Amino acid sequence: IVGLSCSLRYEQGRLVRAATRGDGQVGEDVTANVAFISDIPKVLRPCDARGLVPLILQGSTPHPNPTPDGEGLFAIPDVFEVRGEVYMARGDFVALNERLMDIARAINQSSGDEFDPSKAKQFSNPRNAAAGSLRQKNSEITAGRNLRFLAHGWGAASSVPGNTQFAVMRRIESWGVPVSARLVRCDGLEGMLGTYRGIAAERADLPYEIDGVVYKVDDLGLQERLGFVAKAPRWAIARKFPAERAETVVEAIDIQVGRTGKLTPVARLAPVLVGGVTVTNATLHNRDEVARLGLRLGDRVVLQRAGDVIPQVVENVTREMAREAFVFPDHCPECGSEAVAEEGEVDVRCTGGLICPAQRIERLKHFVSRGALDIEGLGEKTIIQFYELGWLDRGPGDIFRLKARREDILGLDGWQDKSVENLLMAIEAKRAPDAARLLFGLGIRHVGVVTARDLCKRFVRLEAMRGEVGRLAARRDEAWANYNRAMIAVAGDDAVIPTRDELDSSRVGIARAAFERSQAADRSRSLQLGITPDQDKFARKLAGELAGLIGVEGVGPEVTLALIDFFHEPHNVAVWEDILGEVSPPDYVVEALVSEVSGKTVVFTGKLETMSRDEAKAQAERLGARTAGSVSAKTDLVVAGPGAGSKLKQAGALGIAVIDEAEWAAIVARAG
Repeated sequence: IVGLSCSLRYEQGRLVRAATRGDGQVGEDVTANVAFISDIPKVLRPCDARGLVPLILQGSTPHPNPTPDGEGLFAIPDVFEVRGEVYMARGDFVALNERLMDIARAINQSSGDEFDPSKAKQFSNPRNAAAGSLRQKNSEITAGRNLRFLAHGWGAASSVPGNTQFAVMRRIESWGVPVSARLVRCDGLEGMLGTYRGIAAERADLPYEIDGVVYKVDDLGLQERLGFVAKAPRWAIARKFPAERAETVVEAIDIQVGRTGKLTPVARLAPVLVGGVTVTNATLHNRDEVARLGLRLGDRVVLQRAGDVIPQVVENVTREMAREAFVFPDHCPECGSEAVAEEGEVDVRCTGGLICPAQRIERLKHFVSRGALDIEGLGEKTIIQFYELGWLDRGPGDIFRLKARREDILGLDGWQDKSVENLLMAIEAKRAPDAARLLFGLGIRHVGVVTARDLCKRFVRLEAMRGEVGRLAARRDEAWANYNRAMIAVAGDDAVIPTRDELDSSRVGIARAAFERSQAADRSRSLQLGITPDQDKFARKLAGELAGLIGVEGVGPEVTLALIDFFHEPHNVAVWEDILGEVSPPDYVVEALVSEVSGKTVVFTGKLETMSRDEAKAQAERLGARTAGSVSAKTDLVVAGPGAGSKLKQAGALGIAVIDEAEWAAIVARAG
């Protein structure tokens, strides 16, 4: 359903809170507005077997209903979170835009000016209309928008009333919550494909917009075993419908510089309507994509909205026509620094770092974004304005010093006492930020939201993580020094030997090494520098060892080296220390059961016979333990199944306790 995700929390059957998805952890409280959506019951109604209305079934029989409670009613859990989509029906969307047009026309008539319909404020599509209506601060506006709701799943629950996805959805429907009549249970691939084709055929006639179907594994036990990856469940997959396409003309190709220095080409297009939305810009992703499409100014292109959302150029229909080729820049358009692509990567990046104003602004915008510190009131325009005034030139720490500029901000156009007060209060509210959000907000390359959480789980305190990274950096320096001494001993003092900065990861090759050497005095020798297979092999091995020592599941060589590189740069250290001088993130503590392995590092090796490796790791985390992919001196326990090899031997050599799968199951059982 094309709309806005919403979670409804019921306690003792009564709606107590409604929230948008937000960043996946923290969303907006929309309880007051949800009260005006007639589809959403304020109180869930228990229903006996005779009152159940089964969902439409296609070629399958209904699931048996779970056992009712003692009074013959199907019990509602003490806590149950319904998840679904708030949407606006097509007819209501058209009516809303007609009302907005009438209002604009009336206002215009009172002014006596000629009415221009193109300038009237309207919603571009039902998704935006639903999102804007649900998030209104004035609930009366929401009440007049006729929003609807359809449930598609559930979240937190004190108990789950069923053992299959389908059975639980039937139960949710029986409580009075709307569920799509197109929810079906399919047996086999052909049934799934048939359902997809059937819904696609009736898509245009549905009263609401949809962009595809979602297949889900029905058995909840299997869902639990399959688990989740960083952003999605392994037990569900979305299959989109083919995107609507349109043709337009490329009027310009601009280069945008992101917070990591990446140069992203963006096509500026003659306005065109695609899937109900007027599109004027489309990202071209990277230099290779521009070359693949053969794009030049003036080309006519085919455009679609990927997933019915993101504008995407899919074809150049005039590439055979003679036009001047587009030349991708080799220097940053913002600061003039050289722009290079590291070996094995398609992205071209500015080498200017924080001397590049575009990167500094983008990092500031990232720091205050929803997934990071989420400081309300510090939008893109405000960040740019304050930066250009010199109020944020030292970095993110300056944000917390804005309170000293209260009078200066009041002197700017558009700022009043209340808006300034709200901004400063929002900033002060982040003086004790979540450690993972703060780490993510620093914009360290390859450190996303999930990786930041994993690192904080492992180290608890950011200072501890910084100390460990410093020790790994020293170990890297020492390893390269020993390697270089060995090379000199073999080749003599005249050998040209790359430094560890030139060969510190498997993705660094001749391009980066040559560039770094070109900054040195001996330019002629630097451009002749090559990397031997032996040097590359050593770099890869060292990167793997460092990643193993950091001991965080999912943090490999690339992330480990990115952390080392970040703290290797003095200006990054200055930013880090400046921020921590302004804020005090509390210890990152994840709630877990107290067990005999709490706080310990566990490694699973060999073939596990009663569960998957992912299940075992999930169990360890629930017991308050950390898991690692390799055995080191920091490992506390090894769980070994049949076929365990080198890790088991290493555990024996280090004197680490080793147990089998049955003993691990006993630990889990004792923890409850």
